[in-house]
Amino acid sequence: MSSQDTSDAHPRFAEALRELGLDVPVRRFPDATRSAAQATEAIGCDVSEIVKSLIFEADGVPVLGLMDGSSRVDVERVRAEPGAESVERADADLVRETTGYAIGGVPPFRHRTRTRVPADRGLLDHAMVWAAACTPHAVFPLDPKTLIAHAGGTVVDVRERPA
Repeated sequence: MSSQDTSDAHPRFAEALRELGLDVPVRRFPDATRSAAQATEAIGCDVSEIVKSLIFEADGVPVLGLMDGSSRVDVERVRAEPGAESVERADADLVRETTGYAIGGVPPFRHRTRTRVPADRGLLDHAMVWAAACTPHAVFPLDPKTLIAHAGGTVVDVRERPA
């Protein structure tokens, strides 16, 4: 990996990329790319090509859900996938404790805590997706199969169904 590719990467993320053998550019922006809409505007891609890394708490255990930026997670489907009694969105403290990163900058892999990772099947509809690179100002592109594999994800259907 060239130093130019990682010059805009958070040091922990640059190290993770090296350890995983991933040669991907990290793009840093002066304005936040914390939300899917902000990332879409900065990158110039479709909102569905943004990967949202969302932390949930299933029966008290953190779960990382990977979802495209144009869809919403169906919490009931996340609950049913492992057979949990209850699932809710994690608060900012649990997100940071589990991943080591703040909301809006959570990458899809290399977290403090190993979690179960349901990855929505819709991510596979794209040749390339963009995910947070450890800060709310940096993103990186990767093909979704590789991203899900490095996240330790299981491809499932967790998006809300159209009404």
